[in-house]
Amino acid sequence: MTDEPETERPEEEEQAQAAEAEAEPTDPLVEAQEKAARLKDQLLRTAADFENFRKRAKRDVEEATRRSKEEVLAEVLPIIDNLERAVQASGGAKDVASVVQGVEMVLKSFADVAENLDLQRVKTVGEKFDPNVHDAIQQQETDEADPGTILAEVVSGWRLGPKLIRPAMVVVAKPPSAEA
Repeated sequence: MTDEPETERPEEEEQAQAAEAEAEPTDPLVEAQEKAARLKDQLLRTAADFENFRKRAKRDVEEATRRSKEEVLAEVLPIIDNLERAVQASGGAKDVASVVQGVEMVLKSFADVAENLDLQRVKTVGEKFDPNVHDAIQQQETDEADPGTILAEVVSGWRLGPKLIRPAMVVVAKPPSAEA
């Protein structure tokens, strides 16, 4: 015999633990509690992940909205600058025609920006009244146009792509009253 202490080898130790686990009857209540704890932890992690996703998505939408506003304003600011110049020039202008020409140039630059943004004016004068895109603010008796025809535009209407941004305010023809 040797004086060395007896130690179990790793294989024997694993076998002993396995036998011990088999020997102990498993308690269904303990198993259910462990499973419930694991599921609760998983649920809490999923809820936290979803909350983080929701916050990130909200920030992304806010950032996209801010960027789109900046892009539109970058296109509109030169128009405002030109209008301010027109107002300054009109103060000392002796030639009204040149002021009108300057304002027309500003309107042309606005039309170019509107086209780039897919902003379109709603058609009015001479068109049939359409309550989906027109607001009738007045009716005018006339026999020179069919009833329901738009005679005048008071305020322009605008669409951004297919979406109506603002209806046009119009004057609509109605038949003359039959007064003797």
